[in-house]
Amino acid sequence: MTAQKGSAFLLKIGDDAQPPTYQTVAGLRTTQMSINGDAVVVTHKESGGWRDLLSGAGVRSVSVSAAGIFLASAAETSIRAHALAGTIEEYELSFEDGERLRGRFLVQRLDYAGDFNGERNYTLQLESSGAVVPA
Repeated sequence: MTAQKGSAFLLKIGDDAQPPTYQTVAGLRTTQMSINGDAVVVTHKESGGWRDLLSGAGVRSVSVSAAGIFLASAAETSIRAHALAGTIEEYELSFEDGERLRGRFLVQRLDYAGDFNGERNYTLQLESSGAVVPA
């Protein structure tokens, strides 16, 4: 396994078409993905004092965080519209080795900030709705 560039870890948003065409969210400096899984504990008296978990059970989710420079791109405008409307859209995460993950996400949080003598920047938090699968 070889190291991969963080700059090649991209977030892309779908265009509402079926099948969707994905557009890279411009201006991002950082992108982070977390895969979460709730444990279902099935420990019983014969577990010998050790916790037992049920394989394949529980709720799984993917969280995506990103931060970057605001460039007023079409993708940023689309993300803001989905955040204001509370709607879910198709997104794609792509990696340098060609791997891609796709799923539907809700914009849970979108923040804008800027200093008087600096650039306007933004951060966003996405939460998955349904399965996130390799593409």
